Amino acid sequence: MTEWRPDRLARRLPHLQARGRIQAALRQWFAAEGFVEVETPILQAAPGAEVHLTGFATEWELPDGEERERWLHSSPEFAMKKLLAGGIPKIFQFARVFRNAEGSALHHPEFTMLEWYRTGVGYETIMADCKAILAATGTDELRWAGHVCDPRAEPERLTVAEAFVRHAGVDLFATVGNAEALSGASGIAMHAGDTWEDVFFRIMFEKIESKLGMGRPTILCEYPISMAALARAKPGDSRVAERFELYVCGVELANAFGELTDPAVQRVRLAADMDLKDELYGVRWPVDDDFLAALDHGLPDCSGIALGFDRLVMLASGASHIEEVLWLPVR
Repeated sequence: MTEWRPDRLARRLPHLQARGRIQAALRQWFAAEGFVEVETPILQAAPGAEVHLTGFATEWELPDGEERERWLHSSPEFAMKKLLAGGIPKIFQFARVFRNAEGSALHHPEFTMLEWYRTGVGYETIMADCKAILAATGTDELRWAGHVCDPRAEPERLTVAEAFVRHAGVDLFATVGNAEALSGASGIAMHAGDTWEDVFFRIMFEKIESKLGMGRPTILCEYPISMAALARAKPGDSRVAERFELYVCGVELANAFGELTDPAVQRVRLAADMDLKDELYGVRWPVDDDFLAALDHGLPDCSGIALGFDRLVMLASGASHIEEVLWLPVR
């Protein structure tokens, strides 16, 4: 690894200086909003709940020789929700998180997640937070792959169903559970063994994501309920969840939920997701029993979001690769 060499470091320095300025500005914004900054352990009993992610496992050797499996977390979500259950109403964290088998201009195995939660509010409040966070970067425009976005512009709010009609010509909910129908309606070819969700994500990647966040940010909301294991159903429409993603210049910056607080429903969803992970990849992640205990104790009504801080810095500073905004990338 030679990224520490003066010439290489000097080329990245403007982006790294922007990183520091943006992080300081966001901390100031959270403080003004009455948030508490927290730090939770990276080593966890379970790395997260995502079906399609690969984790980093390790062994914790106790003084008496006992060994316990632990994971580098893929998100601080479980730990932060424990603090919400403990009575802290507004929290945020710049967390180092880890995802194996990832690498691209927008992906790195170790990166920084900015995650925050508010109790007693709906996820519309988190949408408003996103607008404020983008403005707080202090830049006049966000840039990626030749596209620009005004960080101070009012975000476009678009449901997933609306996006599928607009950009893929598909009535999404007329095809639910039928991969062949979704494939035929969209013109996206199926691969052997594809599920409805597989075709959904391929349509998102090939036809929709690149159209989002152009000129102004896009809040893509109301995901199918099957794609939101930790989010509650939208009142009045059980087909969709209170989940949204924030897009800028075709780049997904954040993923947010109106959080699921029912412990019984959460147990069922976690089990179903691990069954699917086992079926697809032959891997099961353990369940964090302490997280479920926190839900049993009582997780207050809340909403939260995870934002890729490195990606935000990239778009704000004009970087073309995630490694340009990391002081030292993993090698």
